[in-house]
Amino acid sequence: MGGRVGLKGTDGWDTVKRAVALGAKPWAQERAKRMLQKLLPLRNNIEILTYAGEMGEIAAKDYGFRTRVVGTPASAKTSPQDTKTAAIRMLRNGCSLIIFVGGDGTARDIYDAVALEIPSIGIPAGVKMYSAVFASSPEKGGELALQYLEGKIIDTMEREVMDIDEEKFRRGVFAVKLYGYLRVPYQRRYVVGGKSLTSIHERINQEGIATDILENMRDNIHYIIGPGTTTKMILKKMGCRYSLLGVDIVHKGDVVGMDLNEKKILEIIRGKKAKIIVSPIGGQGYLLGRGNQQISPNVIREVDGKNGIIIVATQQKIINLRGKPFLVDTDDRDLDIKLSGWYRVITGYRERWMYRVEPG
Repeated sequence: MGGRVGLKGTDGWDTVKRAVALGAKPWAQERAKRMLQKLLPLRNNIEILTYAGEMGEIAAKDYGFRTRVVGTPASAKTSPQDTKTAAIRMLRNGCSLIIFVGGDGTARDIYDAVALEIPSIGIPAGVKMYSAVFASSPEKGGELALQYLEGKIIDTMEREVMDIDEEKFRRGVFAVKLYGYLRVPYQRRYVVGGKSLTSIHERINQEGIATDILENMRDNIHYIIGPGTTTKMILKKMGCRYSLLGVDIVHKGDVVGMDLNEKKILEIIRGKKAKIIVSPIGGQGYLLGRGNQQISPNVIREVDGKNGIIIVATQQKIINLRGKPFLVDTDDRDLDIKLSGWYRVITGYRERWMYRVEPG
C-alpha cells in the first residue's frame, strides 16, 4: 500500500507504519472483492477456505460464499508468518487452488509455504510485482480461477517468484533475485510475464527516444517523468539529477521535484499544464499501476487523462509483448476504460508506432 505515497514497497512493519503516516490506504480488500465478483457463478458450488478477518473471511462472506476459517492471525498486525501458516493449513485441508492478494513479498511467502504442491494465482495489489505469478488484474485473476475450477483450463505452468531488495530499491539500485517457482493455472491472456531487463541495443534506442522528447519539450508544460531506464534517459541527457525508480517533474529544463509521492505531484502541477511521460514495464506491458502508483487517478485526471499521457517504449520492448496490448490498472476501473484505445508511441528519434492500451 506504499505506492501512491512514493515508497518502494511495504515489506516490514516499520515501513507499513511509515506508509500509514504518509496517508497510504490499504487496498487489498477491494481488489480481493473485484476478484471474487468473477467467482459468483460458483458461489453455491464451492467452499472457500480462509484465514479470519481481513485475511479473506470478510471479503468472502460479503459476497455470500460458504467459508471455512482455518486459522486466525497471531495479532491484529498480520505478518508474513500468518500468510505462510494460512497457506499450509489450506493445503492440509484439501484446498485445490490458492488465491493470494499482494505483491512479490506475498508471492515469496506462498512459495516458502507450499512451493509447487498446489496451484496458485496472485492477485496484484503490491507496489513491486516482478514475479510472473500474477494475473493482469483482479478481474482477470477471478476469470482465470473460475475457468480452472470449472475444468476449462487444465494446464499449469511453473512461473518465477522474483523479488528485489527494498532498501537498495529505495536508494535507486535495482537488485532482483529469483526465489523459486509457483505452479499457476495458465492461459496467456490472463497472466502477465516477469519483468525483462534492458539490453545494450535497447539503451541506444533509449537515447534516440530521449533526444526526440527533448526536442519537443515546451516551457509552458510540467513533465511528470515516470520510473524506468527509458524515461530517465531523458533526464540523464539533460544532465539533471533524477531518481531512477521514482517519479520526477521537469519544467523549463530543470527538475522541480524528485522522487515524489502523489500528494507532492498534485501540489506542483495543480492549476498548471502538465503531461505524464511513462514507459511500459518490459515483459509485462504495464503503463500505469505497477511501480508508478504515485501517478494516481487524481494525477491522471489533473493532466486531462488520455490527452496528457506520452508513451515511450523501445521497439524491442514492444516486440517482446508479441502483440499483447499495453495495460493500465489504476485501481479506478472507469478511468482504466477511458484510458484504453490507440496511442502514438515514441519508439526512437522521430519514430512513432501506433499501439493499443487496454485495462489490465
